[in-house]
Amino acid sequence: MARTIAKDFGEKRDHILKTAAKVFADEGYDRASVSQVAKACEISKANIYHYYSSKDDILFAILENYLRDLRDRICDMPLEDLSPTERLQTTISEILLAYEGADDEHKVQAMGIEALSTDRQDVLKRYQRDLVSYVAEIVRDVAPDVFANDDPKLRSVTMAIFGMVNWFYMWNTTADAAARMAYADIVSKLSLHGIEGL
Repeated sequence: MARTIAKDFGEKRDHILKTAAKVFADEGYDRASVSQVAKACEISKANIYHYYSSKDDILFAILENYLRDLRDRICDMPLEDLSPTERLQTTISEILLAYEGADDEHKVQAMGIEALSTDRQDVLKRYQRDLVSYVAEIVRDVAPDVFANDDPKLRSVTMAIFGMVNWFYMWNTTADAAARMAYADIVSKLSLHGIEGL
Protein backbone atom coordinates (compact mmCIF):
# COMPACT_ATOMS: atom_id res chain seq x y z
CA MET A 1 0.00 0.00 0.00
CA ALA A 2 1.38 3.43 -0.96
CA ARG A 3 2.45 5.63 1.89
CA THR A 4 0.07 8.56 2.40
CA ILE A 5 1.40 12.11 2.45
CA ALA A 6 0.58 14.15 5.54
CA LYS A 7 -1.71 17.12 5.00
CA ASP A 8 0.99 19.48 6.26
CA PHE A 9 3.81 17.87 4.24
CA GLY A 10 4.31 20.91 2.02
CA GLU A 11 4.11 23.30 4.94
CA LYS A 12 6.76 21.37 6.90
CA ARG A 13 8.97 21.08 3.82
CA ASP A 14 8.77 24.85 3.25
CA HIS A 15 9.59 25.46 6.92
CA ILE A 16 12.68 23.27 6.63
CA LEU A 17 13.87 25.11 3.52
CA LYS A 18 13.31 28.58 4.99
CA THR A 19 15.06 27.64 8.22
CA ALA A 20 17.90 25.87 6.41
CA ALA A 21 18.45 28.95 4.24
CA LYS A 22 19.02 31.00 7.39
CA VAL A 23 21.36 28.39 8.88
CA PHE A 24 23.36 28.15 5.65
CA ALA A 25 23.49 31.94 5.30
CA ASP A 26 24.60 32.46 8.91
CA GLU A 27 27.04 29.57 9.22
CA GLY A 28 28.20 29.12 5.66
CA TYR A 29 27.07 26.08 3.69
CA ASP A 30 30.32 24.14 4.17
CA ARG A 31 30.27 24.58 7.95
CA ALA A 32 26.54 24.07 8.48
CA SER A 33 25.20 20.60 9.27
CA VAL A 34 21.88 18.82 8.98
CA SER A 35 21.90 18.58 12.77
CA GLN A 36 22.02 22.38 13.00
CA VAL A 37 19.15 22.65 10.55
CA ALA A 38 17.12 20.13 12.57
CA LYS A 39 17.81 22.00 15.81
CA ALA A 40 16.80 25.34 14.25
CA CYS A 41 13.61 23.70 12.90
CA GLU A 42 12.93 22.18 16.34
CA ILE A 43 12.52 18.74 14.83
CA SER A 44 14.65 15.60 14.81
CA LYS A 45 17.43 14.96 12.32
CA ALA A 46 15.52 11.84 11.25
CA ASN A 47 12.52 14.03 10.45
CA ILE A 48 14.69 16.17 8.18
CA TYR A 49 15.71 13.02 6.30
CA HIS A 50 12.03 12.18 5.84
CA TYR A 51 11.89 15.19 3.51
CA TYR A 52 15.42 15.44 2.13
CA SER A 53 18.03 12.72 1.82
CA SER A 54 21.11 14.94 2.17
CA LYS A 55 22.37 18.44 2.89
CA ASP A 56 22.96 18.88 -0.85
CA ASP A 57 19.31 18.02 -1.50
CA ILE A 58 18.25 20.73 0.93
CA LEU A 59 20.55 23.27 -0.71
CA PHE A 60 19.33 22.41 -4.19
CA ALA A 61 15.68 22.62 -3.13
CA ILE A 62 16.25 26.05 -1.55
CA LEU A 63 17.90 27.43 -4.66
CA GLU A 64 15.72 25.67 -7.21
CA ASN A 65 12.55 27.00 -5.60
CA TYR A 66 13.98 30.47 -5.12
CA LEU A 67 15.47 30.94 -8.59
CA ARG A 68 12.58 29.34 -10.46
CA ASP A 69 10.04 31.47 -8.62
CA LEU A 70 12.14 34.60 -9.15
CA ARG A 71 12.52 33.95 -12.86
CA ASP A 72 8.83 33.20 -13.32
CA ARG A 73 7.73 36.23 -11.30
CA ILE A 74 9.86 38.61 -13.35
CA CYS A 75 9.64 37.06 -16.80
CA ASP A 76 5.88 36.49 -16.65
CA MET A 77 4.93 40.10 -15.91
CA PRO A 78 2.50 41.55 -18.48
CA LEU A 79 4.56 44.45 -19.83
CA GLU A 80 3.47 44.46 -23.47
CA ASP A 81 1.65 47.78 -23.24
CA LEU A 82 4.58 49.62 -21.63
CA SER A 83 7.36 51.53 -23.34
CA PRO A 84 10.89 50.07 -23.08
CA THR A 85 11.77 52.67 -20.43
CA GLU A 86 8.66 51.82 -18.40
CA ARG A 87 9.40 48.10 -18.79
CA LEU A 88 12.91 48.60 -17.38
CA GLN A 89 11.64 50.67 -14.45
CA THR A 90 8.91 48.15 -13.67
CA THR A 91 11.29 45.20 -13.92
CA ILE A 92 13.90 46.75 -11.61
CA SER A 93 11.17 47.55 -9.07
CA GLU A 94 9.74 44.03 -9.24
CA ILE A 95 13.16 42.40 -8.78
CA LEU A 96 13.77 44.41 -5.62
CA LEU A 97 10.29 43.58 -4.32
CA ALA A 98 10.90 39.90 -5.08
CA TYR A 99 14.09 40.01 -3.01
CA GLU A 100 12.17 41.22 0.06
CA GLY A 101 12.18 38.51 2.73
CA ALA A 102 14.64 36.40 0.73
CA ASP A 103 17.98 37.76 1.97
CA ASP A 104 19.06 34.34 3.25
CA GLU A 105 18.22 32.61 -0.03
CA HIS A 106 19.98 35.39 -1.92
CA LYS A 107 23.13 34.99 0.18
CA VAL A 108 23.06 31.20 -0.12
CA GLN A 109 22.75 31.54 -3.89
CA ALA A 110 25.91 33.64 -4.02
CA MET A 111 27.97 31.12 -2.07
CA GLY A 112 26.25 27.79 -2.53
CA ILE A 113 25.73 26.96 -6.20
CA GLU A 114 29.32 25.82 -6.74
CA ALA A 115 28.92 23.27 -3.92
CA LEU A 116 26.40 21.30 -5.98
CA SER A 117 26.95 18.72 -8.70
CA THR A 118 27.41 19.97 -12.26
CA ASP A 119 23.98 18.82 -13.40
CA ARG A 120 22.29 20.64 -10.53
CA GLN A 121 24.38 23.74 -11.15
CA ASP A 122 23.21 23.66 -14.77
CA VAL A 123 19.56 23.75 -13.69
CA LEU A 124 20.12 26.72 -11.40
CA LYS A 125 22.32 28.62 -13.82
CA ARG A 126 19.67 28.19 -16.50
CA TYR A 127 17.21 30.10 -14.30
CA GLN A 128 19.81 32.82 -13.81
CA ARG A 129 20.55 33.03 -17.54
CA ASP A 130 16.85 33.24 -18.36
CA LEU A 131 16.45 36.21 -16.03
CA VAL A 132 19.59 37.98 -17.25
CA SER A 133 18.59 37.46 -20.90
CA TYR A 134 15.12 38.81 -20.20
CA VAL A 135 16.47 41.99 -18.62
CA ALA A 136 19.11 42.34 -21.36
CA GLU A 137 16.41 42.40 -24.03
CA ILE A 138 14.62 45.18 -22.18
CA VAL A 139 17.88 47.14 -21.91
CA ARG A 140 18.50 46.63 -25.64
CA ASP A 141 15.02 47.93 -26.45
CA VAL A 142 15.63 51.10 -24.41
CA ALA A 143 18.56 52.10 -26.66
CA PRO A 144 18.82 49.80 -29.69
CA ASP A 145 21.33 52.04 -31.47
CA VAL A 146 23.69 51.99 -28.48
CA PHE A 147 23.78 48.21 -28.38
CA ALA A 148 23.61 47.43 -32.08
CA ASN A 149 26.13 44.67 -32.78
CA ASP A 150 27.68 45.16 -29.34
CA ASP A 151 26.63 42.25 -27.14
CA PRO A 152 29.58 42.72 -24.72
CA LYS A 153 28.41 46.26 -23.95
CA LEU A 154 24.83 45.03 -23.51
CA ARG A 155 25.96 42.33 -21.10
CA SER A 156 28.10 44.81 -19.14
CA VAL A 157 25.21 47.25 -18.71
CA THR A 158 22.79 44.46 -17.79
CA MET A 159 25.15 43.02 -15.19
CA ALA A 160 25.82 46.51 -13.81
CA ILE A 161 22.08 46.84 -13.18
CA PHE A 162 22.02 43.47 -11.44
CA GLY A 163 25.06 44.52 -9.44
CA MET A 164 23.19 47.57 -8.17
CA VAL A 165 20.12 45.61 -7.12
CA ASN A 166 21.70 42.35 -5.96
CA TRP A 167 23.69 43.81 -3.07
CA PHE A 168 21.07 46.22 -1.75
CA TYR A 169 20.29 43.89 1.17
CA MET A 170 23.85 44.18 2.50
CA TRP A 171 23.54 47.84 3.48
CA ASN A 172 19.77 48.08 3.92
CA THR A 173 18.68 44.90 5.68
CA THR A 174 15.48 46.43 7.08
CA ALA A 175 14.24 47.88 3.79
CA ASP A 176 10.49 47.59 3.35
CA ALA A 177 8.59 47.78 0.07
CA ALA A 178 8.61 51.59 0.08
CA ALA A 179 12.39 51.73 0.55
CA ARG A 180 12.86 49.18 -2.20
CA MET A 181 10.70 51.17 -4.59
CA ALA A 182 12.66 54.33 -3.77
CA TYR A 183 15.94 52.55 -4.46
CA ALA A 184 14.53 51.03 -7.66
CA ASP A 185 13.79 54.58 -8.81
CA ILE A 186 17.43 55.55 -8.20
CA VAL A 187 18.74 52.50 -10.09
CA SER A 188 16.37 53.19 -12.98
CA LYS A 189 17.36 56.85 -13.24
CA LEU A 190 21.06 56.05 -12.98
CA SER A 191 20.72 53.41 -15.68
CA LEU A 192 18.68 55.62 -18.00
CA HIS A 193 20.12 59.09 -17.38
CA GLY A 194 23.27 58.89 -15.24
CA ILE A 195 23.91 60.84 -12.06
CA GLU A 196 22.61 64.06 -13.55
CA GLY A 197 19.28 62.33 -14.10
CA LEU A 198 18.77 62.00 -10.36
